[in-house]
Amino acid sequence: MLVSRRARSVALAACALLALTIAGCGQDDDPTDQASAIRLYGTDGNMQNSFGKEFDGQAGILDGMKGTTPLTPLPPGFQDRLRAIDPKLNDFLYAAESYDAVVISGLAAQLAGSTEPAEIARQINAVTNTGQRCDSPETCLKLARSGVDIEYRGISLTRGGFTSAGEPSTASYGTLHFNESSQLDDGKTEFVGAGDESTASNTPPPPPKKQVGGKDDPRDGSPLKIGGLLPRTGDLALAYPPLAAGTQLAIRELNAAGGVLGDPVTWIDGDDGTDPKTAKETVAKHVSAGVHVIIGAGASGISRAVLPDIIAAGVILFSPCNTDAGLTTVEDEGLYFRTAPSDILQGRALADVILRDGPQKIALVARKDTYGEGLQSNVRTELERTGIRPDQIKLLAYEPPPAGSGGATVDFAAGAKEIKDFGAEAVLIIGFGESAQVIKAIAAAGIKIKH
Repeated sequence: MLVSRRARSVALAACALLALTIAGCGQDDDPTDQASAIRLYGTDGNMQNSFGKEFDGQAGILDGMKGTTPLTPLPPGFQDRLRAIDPKLNDFLYAAESYDAVVISGLAAQLAGSTEPAEIARQINAVTNTGQRCDSPETCLKLARSGVDIEYRGISLTRGGFTSAGEPSTASYGTLHFNESSQLDDGKTEFVGAGDESTASNTPPPPPKKQVGGKDDPRDGSPLKIGGLLPRTGDLALAYPPLAAGTQLAIRELNAAGGVLGDPVTWIDGDDGTDPKTAKETVAKHVSAGVHVIIGAGASGISRAVLPDIIAAGVILFSPCNTDAGLTTVEDEGLYFRTAPSDILQGRALADVILRDGPQKIALVARKDTYGEGLQSNVRTELERTGIRPDQIKLLAYEPPPAGSGGATVDFAAGAKEIKDFGAEAVLIIGFGESAQVIKAIAAAGIKIKH
């Protein structure tokens, strides 16, 4: 399990110092090459065990790559409960956020006494603020059925509640490290908090409605229908397993606790394809099926693309993994929410991780979309704020493969040459599964990677 250990951090720092001493005594096979090598950094889109599978036959290429992702120390038993849903699960990125998005939706419907999306939306922020604190579907639903206002603290939402924009006021980030097997080394994971609890919303919701009817009460519109809009296919498909496991676990536990408004919650699966066209088709199917809340999309740009359809249909879009900072102020008519924190917070965490290693020339590579270029801009701002000059930063972007193109490649040969000519000491790569091709292009250009 990923846990925070301050003592381990101190030990790791001591080991790092010892390693540097040994390297200085000639233990490195080629110290000149290592001195001129670049360090690789990643983000939530690629710092996953499944990303390592993109490098079959190139063992060790990711060794030493580090990066940040929204991540909280998972409570005891949560991973086991997820594996009861998916026994093959070996990544947990955004599993907690997807679980909490579904649970919050169910609790909001129970407090609203209705499955009407507009009524649910009016309760969502308040579910996480100002009421009686509870931390499980069972205890929270019991209070909500009795007409008690609640303050949910779940798996990812542990400190502050939602802001008035419908997103977390605080966040936890994990600093992750790939090992020589291109898998994440859990023993090196460190956690850091971000955000400000004082920014949480204090707007009172409509009074909670005590449940008076039972099963099949026609007045509440139940059962609550929740639809998936997650990346089962496409560039972000590597992130799908933990997202799916989190949503399914939440549905199971809501229903085990008696359901919402007297009926079991209904789940209707759906793919966003990491593609606006596929996502729009899925949203249309959900609307036709009478879905009240849609969980997704996976990518921030896909959520932006479907928001007009969401608004027109009057349903809720609730993403567990959108981080684009611009979504905080997007026009959504109060129907868009997310359990993932804004990339303004991740930008600060990433800049800190990079600067700890002391590079003077930094290349920031991003996929061309709102997520990639938005986070790239946030990191650049944070680096410059700490004293890194603009001429010490190289900004590069690449076109991701067209949606549905299958094995289409990313051509980053020219970008890799620019990185080499620039003399970068650190390269941050902001992308999804396709960003593996960027790393391969860097290696093919003869740029040594520090391990």
